[in-house]
Amino acid sequence: MTTQATLPTTSVARTPRQVWTRTRGIALALVLLLAGAVVIALVRSDAHRGSLDPRSAAPEGSRAVAVLLADRGVSTRVVTTLAAARAAAAPDTTLLVAVPDLLTEPQQTQLRSTMAESGGRTILVAAGSASVEQLAPGVTADPATSLRSTLEPDCDFLPARRAGAADTGGLRYTALHPEADKCYPSQRLASLIRIPEAPGGGDTVVLGAPDILFNDRLGEHGNASLALQLLGSRPHLVWYLPSLADTTAQDEERSFLDLLPSGWLWGTLQLFIAAALAALWRARRLGPLVPEKLPVAIRASETVEGRARLYRKANARDRAAAALRSTTRTRLAPLVGVPVAQAHAPEALLPALSAHLHGDGHSLQPLLFGAPPGDDAALISLADQLDALEREVRRP
Repeated sequence: MTTQATLPTTSVARTPRQVWTRTRGIALALVLLLAGAVVIALVRSDAHRGSLDPRSAAPEGSRAVAVLLADRGVSTRVVTTLAAARAAAAPDTTLLVAVPDLLTEPQQTQLRSTMAESGGRTILVAAGSASVEQLAPGVTADPATSLRSTLEPDCDFLPARRAGAADTGGLRYTALHPEADKCYPSQRLASLIRIPEAPGGGDTVVLGAPDILFNDRLGEHGNASLALQLLGSRPHLVWYLPSLADTTAQDEERSFLDLLPSGWLWGTLQLFIAAALAALWRARRLGPLVPEKLPVAIRASETVEGRARLYRKANARDRAAAALRSTTRTRLAPLVGVPVAQAHAPEALLPALSAHLHGDGHSLQPLLFGAPPGDDAALISLADQLDALEREVRRP
């Protein structure tokens, strides 16, 4: 009874365990980056939750100013839709728009018409170039913000003069209206602008920064005085917090990328860059071949026999004959003084063989450089002739 030994595999294909071993570092890094991005997003969302909301007691909330206004008889109503904000606008009402840049162009057009007809006061908080030119015609936002947060009023607007220095530094504006009040300048551009509305007797106040409304900044400098005077000039205050859930915001078609915050887009780009750098770092580098030891020793006769069986199975007598002739020429060339590099050139090898054997080189031409044999018998005969030629050349 014979037992066939199981040879270890020599396949170059990687097993799942090998793949996991090589890629687990990259996978772990990607998981950590994704987890960090989620944690940062959650922290930032918690930090900004309730920002400029008069119901929030968070540091960036505005509950403190709402309480102070209530003590002075000013009622505060929070709305989150444009329809509610337009319906509440009236001569005895102050309309505060917390984040004007969230409004779409159709929303800005509708709100502007309401502002011009209401006869009340409208306060735009930190309105950028995307909204201020539509909501306050003639006012342009400068792309550079103020380098200082606390500024002096330096204008004739009575509430600003009474409040004195305040944390209004932020966006800066240029107004073309001849009767506009330009207060709290920074590098000759105003951070607070008041524009009178001629038809209804109201006015529009553009505030460059929301700091005077925050709970944690209300008690500093003249912030409280300025906030109470701006928001408390009328008995009713409508606090408009624009929301993406507002149905009027859907009038303008926006793509999925437009709805994503810019931070997520930059974060995704950074993840792709990190993944590409990790792939380049771990990629297999091209270099010279490295010989590897075979798992078992294989005798030369077994290799020759296996290769011969492959040739026979493929009926490749031409390739078998070419291999026999090439190997024979390579071994004969050094014996007759021909360089190995010229062993396969008939004009160099055949004259040297003829001189060594004292014969005619034309008879060696078909043997060493002839056509492939037509059948297996001719191939065997060719092998015998090549073997006999090599023995004759090696004979002393």
